[in-house]
Amino acid sequence: MNTNLQVIPSGNPLVDLSWGGFYRGGTYFLLGPRKSGRTIFALQYILEAVNKKETCLYFSSFRPRDLMINAATIDVDLQHFITQNQFILVRVTPAKNIEYAKDPDSYMVEYIKDIKSVIDQYNPSRIVFDELTPFVGFKDLGLLKDTFLETIDYIEEKGITSLFILSEPVTQSANKIVSSLLSLSTGHIVLEKEEGLINKNNPGKIKITPNVGHVEGEFACNYYIEPDKGIQVDYLPEISVREISSVDDRRSSYLSLTDISQAQTNIAPLSYYSVEDFKLLLNNQIAYYRETCKESTLVAVKLDETALNNKLITIDQLASAINLFIDKKDKICILKNIVLILFTKEDKDANSLVPLIINNLPKGSAQYLNKVTKFISLYSIKMDKGTQNAEDMFKQLLAADIPDEDKIGLN
Repeated sequence: MNTNLQVIPSGNPLVDLSWGGFYRGGTYFLLGPRKSGRTIFALQYILEAVNKKETCLYFSSFRPRDLMINAATIDVDLQHFITQNQFILVRVTPAKNIEYAKDPDSYMVEYIKDIKSVIDQYNPSRIVFDELTPFVGFKDLGLLKDTFLETIDYIEEKGITSLFILSEPVTQSANKIVSSLLSLSTGHIVLEKEEGLINKNNPGKIKITPNVGHVEGEFACNYYIEPDKGIQVDYLPEISVREISSVDDRRSSYLSLTDISQAQTNIAPLSYYSVEDFKLLLNNQIAYYRETCKESTLVAVKLDETALNNKLITIDQLASAINLFIDKKDKICILKNIVLILFTKEDKDANSLVPLIINNLPKGSAQYLNKVTKFISLYSIKMDKGTQNAEDMFKQLLAADIPDEDKIGLN
């Protein structure tokens, strides 16, 4: 596997909220009984990639029409992605009566090795094998491990993320086979269900377990399948408190709202400014500081993309929450997933903003607010004699923890 690992969205809320997603180039297994939502899980995983114009391979014994119907239940037009050659369906059918062959293991070795040739043909970013169970019934477990390890090594070296679906093992021999495969994985997911369809009134259990990496550990919660949305979970992440440095230290990272002591202050409304107008106002304020030595503060309130991707809150909702308490002489601007605020009247303490943001967030339960505030962070800088212009302040502020390719408004 490549040493420069990247975590990518999995499409599953529990995985994305607790682990941050799957490792790009990782190998994952999904286990569960029929009608537990395994194919829905896989389609949500694939959807994350095809929506970004990536190519995905889907190995399955499903007829194309059956898979399209499954996709339609979560409001996905699979035919569109098939037409665009982003979703490649590879039909796989196990050989009949293979158990009566003289050397059945050799047949299954060829089936597994054929995955590599199909990958070479399409060069996908993600693959799904739905399901792998009929192709791993080896008598020789050592041969199974060697064959599968060779195949996933090949896949991982290409940076391809793979999801292999297995039926829950019900016999001792099946348990040994599954254990052998899981030992080669990056992590695995287990879906458990009782009788009947999975829904809000009859939820199942989902459990995710790491094998390599994902030091956050193992997580479990209830899940259900919601029409047009797919698999949903009742998981709420805990808020972690970490040691931080002062918000006035330009070398510091953004500070989580949960890390800053709260204080009360008054509120008042204001309007938004475009990026260019905001820069002009900032330059005027810098010139004013040079004449009067009266400090202004530039604050960035950042919304983590995890919250956006999981639709916990939008950047407009966050900006509206801030807009409710900003003084009419202060200025506000939105840059991608960051709300910039220029406090013009006084030296502003970022601590005082915390309760105001929390109080003005979309109303919800205490659990919702705890969940959302984990993904909101603050960073601030003050004008000083070394401040040259608006571009200088933008570069200092936006460089706090945003990669160069994602910087906005620096030109």
